[in-house]
Amino acid sequence: MTQPKSSKTRPLKFAFAVAAAIVVAIGATLAIKASFIKTAAEAYLFGYPLVITDVTRVASDAFVEPENVLFRKRRFPDPKFHGVARPNVDTLYTNAFIDMNDGPFVFSMAQNTERYNLMPLLDGWTNVFASLGTRTYGTAAATYLIAGPKWHGQVPDGMKLVQSPTRIVWLIGRTQTNGKDDYPLVHKIQDGIHLVKLSDWLAHPDDPTAAEPRSDDTDPETRPGAKLPTPPIEQVRQMSAEVFFTRLAALMVDNPPAAIDAPMMARLAGIGIAPGQAPQWGLIDRLCANLGRKLADHKVAVAQRQPRATVDGWWTPPASLGVYGTDYPMRAVVAMVGLGANQPADAMYPNTDEDLDGQKLDGSHSYHMHFAAGALPPVDAFWSITAYGPDDFLIPNDEHRYAIRDRDALSFNADGSLDLYFGPTLPTGAPESNWLPVKRGEHFLLNARLYWPKASALNGSWHLPPVRRMD
Repeated sequence: MTQPKSSKTRPLKFAFAVAAAIVVAIGATLAIKASFIKTAAEAYLFGYPLVITDVTRVASDAFVEPENVLFRKRRFPDPKFHGVARPNVDTLYTNAFIDMNDGPFVFSMAQNTERYNLMPLLDGWTNVFASLGTRTYGTAAATYLIAGPKWHGQVPDGMKLVQSPTRIVWLIGRTQTNGKDDYPLVHKIQDGIHLVKLSDWLAHPDDPTAAEPRSDDTDPETRPGAKLPTPPIEQVRQMSAEVFFTRLAALMVDNPPAAIDAPMMARLAGIGIAPGQAPQWGLIDRLCANLGRKLADHKVAVAQRQPRATVDGWWTPPASLGVYGTDYPMRAVVAMVGLGANQPADAMYPNTDEDLDGQKLDGSHSYHMHFAAGALPPVDAFWSITAYGPDDFLIPNDEHRYAIRDRDALSFNADGSLDLYFGPTLPTGAPESNWLPVKRGEHFLLNARLYWPKASALNGSWHLPPVRRMD
């Protein structure tokens, strides 16, 4: 016998009712958990710099050089190098991750009157807590004792104490290099930079640097059997929120937040995160934490797409770089796109990807910049302008020229002004020394670098001239 229509539809109605009830329950739960989600998003941005610094440290220890050992970069990157975005061809690096639990360490530099040295020390949160080198301490030989936050020993005579607020210390040293012909001189300067445990230093009074660990200064990507690790930013991206915050909680034990972070730490505690205390979340909290993390990533992506305040098309990163205070979103964004940024007093990085008319720079055209006499970048060290492709890496070209630098043999006009050119071919009548090749038909950007900028650059009273399309 045929069932009544109403009895056929009863199970379907029941299923819809159950589904609706589940949706309502989830919606109600999310509404209740809205504060949790918001805090998780804020906590993710707060902790991102410490987590990615640690991931980078682990990768460096395995692939570049063991901790507590200097790695002296001996040559410029080329277009094949994709290790970090926007690599520079102005300096050779002397880097090290330093574990302060193994210290203190003696960091020394020989006298150097010939090239600008910049030796910033970053803590685990990416703040520059000390900037050593030419700008701050001059050109004389210098010896520093780098100690961890809990060290209270005696500083040997002749050493300056530099105390880190965290266990992780990252030295990202740079030495001015005037082209490939300058390598021998710069290598000699690099060889005068040493990092030795204090105990080993004291044990070798006749030659304290004799105890320095032997380093392998060949480029990691050229070593036999070299296998590039997954980029740190991708490793962090692949973490679940629970894995991310568990790692953050563990790292905060030896890399404590600053005193000004107390309000944020109280917010973290509200969702079960504290130094040494991994989150103990149920299913709903894990879902909400992951949602908060995605919300933070979305906000960062949206912010990066927003128009930025520019002057004649050039955007200059904010003055808070390197010492962020409680500007956690800015600190996180810099860690995502330019990990290890300097303080502006040491280096500024104005950049543009558009011409004066607001059109994107494109290798289908040629472009021109004009510096009036006396209006070159105001620096006490040096400046450059580098071109990068849409992937943020150097642009291959037959001339093997990737930047225009003040140390190049530039051709000035009779009145002392300077014209620079950017395009796929050398413009008619332009001096080749003043031309930077780009790839035909491909979008590109220009990144200026001002090392040891003067007050007029720092306060904005001077700015770069616009990039004008020529055709």
